[in-house]
Amino acid sequence: MSAPPAALAVNLLDASSLLSAFGALGVAVVLFAETGLLVGFFLPGDSLLFTAGLLCVPGRHSGPHLDLVQVLAAALVGALVGAQCGYVIGRRGGRTLLERSRNRRLHQGAQRAEELLARYGYARAVVLARFVPVVRTVLNPLAGALGVPVRSFTLWQVVGGAVWTVGLVLAGWGLGSSVPDIDRYLLPLVALVLVVSLLPIGFELLRSRRARAAAAAEGEAR
Repeated sequence: MSAPPAALAVNLLDASSLLSAFGALGVAVVLFAETGLLVGFFLPGDSLLFTAGLLCVPGRHSGPHLDLVQVLAAALVGALVGAQCGYVIGRRGGRTLLERSRNRRLHQGAQRAEELLARYGYARAVVLARFVPVVRTVLNPLAGALGVPVRSFTLWQVVGGAVWTVGLVLAGWGLGSSVPDIDRYLLPLVALVLVVSLLPIGFELLRSRRARAAAAAEGEAR
């Protein structure tokens, strides 16, 4: 009797593992979950898109080869449909879902999303949120809960989603096409993408701390 096939272990936090297991379909599913469902806030959207672009370059890596057109199509469908789904969920009770969650990162992301909407308005906030982890998960249902007009939200989430997905995939593809033996640099590059994607959060936290410190100093002066 032959031995049963070994189960395929997939690490949801590792872009290479997800792409090896599911290919372009995995890109669509992960982006849909990250941008449309509150439970997907931990998924690696930025690194997944960049790594998928790298894997679209034939003969430059040892991992699975992906088709660039398929990856771009999957990324766009997952990101755009996911955001619109998140918006609809928000219209039907997004505030309640957020209040029920006890996850600190999720609530911090909701606070930053509200600040983006208040500071930049609908258009810029919806576009900028695409580039900030966690915020891109919670802003969509939050926009629905706050009554952002559906036409305005749809227009700008499509613009932001297209720039985010196509930009990161083509950045990975372009780098993979120009750098030989890209495999040896894959982990540092993915780490760099993660660090860059977290910079907006760091700047926002720094700004918030400075604002609180200034407010406290002003209160003491009075």
